[in-house]
Amino acid sequence: MVRIFLLSIISLLSLSSFAQNHFPDAVSALLEKAEYRSASVGIDVVSFESEENIYSLNANKLFIPASTMKLITAATALNILGDDYQFKTMIGYDGKINEKGELKGNLVVKGGADPALGSEYFQDHYFHFLTEWVHKISEAGIKKITGDLVMDGSIYDSEKVPATWIWEDLGNYFGAGPDAFTVYDNMFRITFRSPQKVGELTEVLTTYPKIPGIEFRNEVLSSEVNRDNAYVFGSPLDKKRVLRGTIPANRKAFTIKASMPDPASVLASELMGEFTKAGIFLEGNIVFRKVEEKDFENIYIQTSPRLSEIVKVLNHESVNLFAEHLLKQIAVEKAGVGNRESGIDSVMDFWKSKGLETEDLIMEDGSGLSHFNAVSPRFFIQLLKSMAGNEAFVASLPSSGNGTMYLFDKNLFPNNALQAKSGSMTRVRCYAGYLTADSGKKLMFSMMFNHFHGSHSALVKEIEKLLVVLKQEN
Repeated sequence: MVRIFLLSIISLLSLSSFAQNHFPDAVSALLEKAEYRSASVGIDVVSFESEENIYSLNANKLFIPASTMKLITAATALNILGDDYQFKTMIGYDGKINEKGELKGNLVVKGGADPALGSEYFQDHYFHFLTEWVHKISEAGIKKITGDLVMDGSIYDSEKVPATWIWEDLGNYFGAGPDAFTVYDNMFRITFRSPQKVGELTEVLTTYPKIPGIEFRNEVLSSEVNRDNAYVFGSPLDKKRVLRGTIPANRKAFTIKASMPDPASVLASELMGEFTKAGIFLEGNIVFRKVEEKDFENIYIQTSPRLSEIVKVLNHESVNLFAEHLLKQIAVEKAGVGNRESGIDSVMDFWKSKGLETEDLIMEDGSGLSHFNAVSPRFFIQLLKSMAGNEAFVASLPSSGNGTMYLFDKNLFPNNALQAKSGSMTRVRCYAGYLTADSGKKLMFSMMFNHFHGSHSALVKEIEKLLVVLKQEN
């Protein structure tokens, strides 16, 4: 009986030991695969309630975070600006309006750096904003403007995009930089017609919206590959664009998306078009200069969605533009002008004041598009712990099967058991978020893979397996 009892105890201890080592074993097995053997990998898993460390691998090492950087930007903005913060664009005039409806002065648009103006993510409320602007101008009695249309973009500095963004990204829609007059997500669409024969030159048909002064050098060819494989190359400081790559053959109309050069000029041009429709005549020119609020009469203030709504789109859809806006807007509120470096200083100062290890954070932008960003898994755990009680932040994280977490099987993580932010770029795949285990225990995790071989889709499935193991054994 004693022997049987001892054997039972040994068996139970062995099973317990196996269960405790199951996740480490799964990680070790993954890292033995050829695709990941030479990769840089950092993992940290911590219990939310007890702060017990479940597993760590290179948790204090720095890794390229890609779009998981947005967690840091969003969390800081929610803390510094507040859930209810709104961007404000002002419409007004200087001079006088006479009985004939003539404005003897200038019409003023003071940019508020609202990222939602005309945004495809907020179509229900903000897609027809120009109609509202012109309606308010007409209500003020203005039928003719003898002066200029003055566009004041002084809320932000002159930097169009962070200096460390790469050439391949700049011309494409995800490489759009923030602007005092951001409009239509600072994105425009290019529509092609492709010949039936593979390998022949395509034709550019049109753009939407119209970009004043845009110049294309089109090198896009037709292809048997049935997807968009075209890239746009160009600087945000000029309007020359080189189009390269392929689109499917035999298409009467095939549309790709590109970053918009000079959003302020596009917005001014669109506004002028609405003036024409409404019968409002501008005698002067479109000019860009600073105007003090005290020097003009306000007609209308366009407010953005609440910050909590913007942050939800930011993290669900991983919108680089929104993240860069939040970083500069932090600087607006802290230093008076939207400057990326000032925004980064404010981010670092804030988290240092909260006791986070900011030596584990190297920040070059707000979105994670820069390859020069570096963050440790441990920093993400500290951030997740700090933000777990912020409803807007937690709600902004997509669950499995939703948003940028669409590759994860929602049936494996029912009832929002998994809520996380993904980050990906060439040879980089990262996740950070919350996982509710089968026991009900809440876990915080960060998984960062840099410089791996193989496909992203294959690695996603491997990470999904790891999360399932965590969920089952905790």
